Amino acid sequence: MLENINQRVTELEIPGTRQFSNRVSAFEDGINFTIGEPDIPTPETVKKAAIRAIEDNQTGYSHNAGLFELRKSASNFFKDVYGVTYDPEDQIVVTTGASEGLRSVFETILNEGDEVIIPAPCYSAYEPLVDLLGASVKYMDTTDTGFVPDPEQLRSMMTERTKAVLLNFPSNPTGKVLSEAEMTPLVKALADHDIFIIADEIYSEITYDAKHISFSQYPELRDKLFLVHGLSKSHSMTGWRLGYVLGPAHLMPYVLRVHLYDTICASLPSQYAAIEALDNSRHSPHEMAEIYRERRDLIIRKLTALGFETKTPQGAFYVFPSIEKFNMTSFEFADKLLEAEHVAVVPGSGFTEFGEGFIRISYATSIENINEGLKRIERFVEDLS
Repeated sequence: MLENINQRVTELEIPGTRQFSNRVSAFEDGINFTIGEPDIPTPETVKKAAIRAIEDNQTGYSHNAGLFELRKSASNFFKDVYGVTYDPEDQIVVTTGASEGLRSVFETILNEGDEVIIPAPCYSAYEPLVDLLGASVKYMDTTDTGFVPDPEQLRSMMTERTKAVLLNFPSNPTGKVLSEAEMTPLVKALADHDIFIIADEIYSEITYDAKHISFSQYPELRDKLFLVHGLSKSHSMTGWRLGYVLGPAHLMPYVLRVHLYDTICASLPSQYAAIEALDNSRHSPHEMAEIYRERRDLIIRKLTALGFETKTPQGAFYVFPSIEKFNMTSFEFADKLLEAEHVAVVPGSGFTEFGEGFIRISYATSIENINEGLKRIERFVEDLS
């Protein structure tokens, strides 16, 4: 019966992140540097808000767009932090995580044969979402520009089939945060074309040496911008599955229609938890970022001492060092490291062909794990030489 199912589904592959995460679990002493999931607990007040909701029997459906109180909290958050206004009535849809938000946006705007331009290396789940809809991805190589999208290259890639550009900053897997000087020419190039812009800003609250600038802060983009956000990374709420999409009032009703047929609504206890997170726990991401900063600095110091070439990430919780000097593919490097030292990293090739020559190390894990993993990586590298 295999030939009778959707053939696009048969072409989907398990992402490199999950492949190596699954494999390392077979080792009792395994060190897992693969998953982008905070190891820090959800804030206590946020958990208690969900418990109260359950005890109050708030366990049914909400409005398809999400609780109005939550949409208002998201609106207030963006106004206070980024100085931009989104109307909770018709410009915000609460989704089952940012992933479902992305899916709802893609389903809203893409037709068969459309193209989406995405700077790469990038998150591995974008392309499958596009492919399933009969559209296709065109990747922009950023490895020669410090992982910054080149506006002129973007212009040259535009065709009559280009429907959207997807941008993810802070970036997974590189940790790159765009400065104002880098944003300005990019925004101009985007504003000059009649295309949609999708900004995945899920890591926006986890930054270090550079403050995140939101694409929503540019008025010239607002009428064609879908901003995807959520609480998975900022408040360590990956399993709560709570995200939201912000966009123009003339387009968001269509996103809402797709969303309601996909999931009806996000989990109600999770929505009450999110209100608490956005209203009263805005300090939590900054506290988490200080913990991540210590881990980041430790990894950068050690990798540099071992001779790895790497840029210091300014956001998210990933390091993306080059392994080209070791004369093997990123998959070979990750595979040999796992077998020899029981340390799992993600091959850069898992983040498109432009990630080849790199590996991704997640530091969303304890200092103890990081120290032990780095010790094993040092031993592995010494054995190679």
